[in-house]
Amino acid sequence: MSDMYTRTEWFRNDRFGMFIHWGLYAIPARGEWVMSKEKMTVDEYRKYFEEFNPTEYNPREWAKLAKEAGMKYVVLTAKHHDGFCLFDSKLTEYKSTNTKIGKDLVKEFVEAVREEGLKVGLYFSLIDWSHKDYPKYGDAFHPMKDNLDYKNEEIDFDRYLKFMHGQVEEIVTNYGKLDILWFDFSYDDMMGEKWKATELIKMVREKQPDVIIDNRLETSGEGFGSMVEEEPSIYSGDFASPEQIIPPQGITNVLGKPVPWELCMTMNNNWGYSSTDFEYKPTYLIIRKLVECVSKNGNMILNVGPDANGRIPYESKKKLREIGEWMSKNKDSIYGCSALNVDKPEWGRYTKKDNKIYAHIFECPIGPLALTGIRGKDIKLMRRLADGSEVKRGESWVTAAYEDIPFATLGEIPHFTYKLPDDRDTVIEITMKEGNDI
Repeated sequence: MSDMYTRTEWFRNDRFGMFIHWGLYAIPARGEWVMSKEKMTVDEYRKYFEEFNPTEYNPREWAKLAKEAGMKYVVLTAKHHDGFCLFDSKLTEYKSTNTKIGKDLVKEFVEAVREEGLKVGLYFSLIDWSHKDYPKYGDAFHPMKDNLDYKNEEIDFDRYLKFMHGQVEEIVTNYGKLDILWFDFSYDDMMGEKWKATELIKMVREKQPDVIIDNRLETSGEGFGSMVEEEPSIYSGDFASPEQIIPPQGITNVLGKPVPWELCMTMNNNWGYSSTDFEYKPTYLIIRKLVECVSKNGNMILNVGPDANGRIPYESKKKLREIGEWMSKNKDSIYGCSALNVDKPEWGRYTKKDNKIYAHIFECPIGPLALTGIRGKDIKLMRRLADGSEVKRGESWVTAAYEDIPFATLGEIPHFTYKLPDDRDTVIEITMKEGNDI
C-alpha cells in the first residue's frame, strides 16, 4: 500500500492531465467503439487501415496545448480495442509503421511530451478485436459476439495472452521512462488472473518500477477492486479510474484512508473523434469539475479526440485555451491541493494546501460570503488568488446572528451584494495563522 502512495506522489500533486483517444476509428468518425457497435468484421474494418495517413499529426502541438491548458501529464491510446497499434510492435503487422504515414507515432509522441516538461503516459487495451485468438461469439463486446459463424470456433487464449503480454513488454521497454501505464479494461470473467495479471505486473515493475498503473486489470472502471481493501492484490493498481462520474464522497479504503483516483472525462460525449458530436461541456463546468475532483482528493484527465488527419478539433482547442487562461491565475488552488475535511459550502468548494484554504466561489452570495467550516479567529489574511487583491472580512450587523461563522465581502461594504469577478470560479486564498490544524 505504501508503494502506491510513494509512486503517486507526483500524480496527486499535478492533479490535471490530458487523455488522447486516437486511431483508425477517427476515419469513420463515429466514436472509438464503431467496430463493435456496427459489428464490422476485421476485413470490413481494414479499409481504414489502408486509408490511415494523418499528415497533420503534430504531437508537439498537442503537448504545447496541454501545457497551455495547465495540464501536467498526457496519456495516448497506444492501442485501443480494435487492435491497431500506434507503435512499432514486432508482434503484429497491424501498426502505424505499415500504413501510409509510415511512422512510429508513439515514439514521436513521447518525445514531444517530454520536451514540454510534461509526464508521459500510454494507454493499452487488454482487448483485441483483430486477434484470431481473442474470444468472439458470446463475448460481451466483440464485433462478432452474435455471429453464429464463430460459435464453435476454437481459439488458443494462452497464445493471445502471450501476444498481449509481449506487446506490453514492448511498450515498457522501447520508449524510455513512462510515468503512467493506463490499462483498459476488465469485464465479466475477463479480469484479474484471466489476464495472468500477476505475471504481467511483475514484468512491468521490473522494467518500469516507478510507473503508476490504473486499476482496470481487475475492474471495468465501475468499481474500485481490491485497492480499497487492507491488502490489495499485486495488480490492483495505483489509482482508481471512475469514468464520466465523480465519486460522491471521493474514494477511501476500508481503513478510511484516501485512495488516489482520477476522473476520466470527455469534452463532448465520445472519446474517439465523432464528426457529429457537438455536445461540448461548457468551459465553466469543466473548471468546476476539476475543482470538485481536487476537493475530493482526486485528479481529472480530460479527453481530446483528434480527427483522421491528426488535428485536435477547434472546439476542443478553444476550451483548452480558456481553461488555461483560468489556470494561469488560479493554479495554486489546484496543484498540490487536497480536500478540506469540512462540509461542502453552499456556494462552491474548498481545496487546501499547507496553511492555505482556497474558497472556490461558483455562486454569488447575497451580501457577505459565509466561510462555513472555518474558524474565524484562525484566519490571518485573505486575497483574491487571480490578482492578489485584498479581500476584507465581511462581518457586520447583518451577520450578528452567526457569531461562529466568519464572513468575507467581495467589495467594500459587507452587506452589499457584488458580482463575482470571475463567474466561472472566483478563488479566495485564505491564509491561516501558523500552527492551526486545517
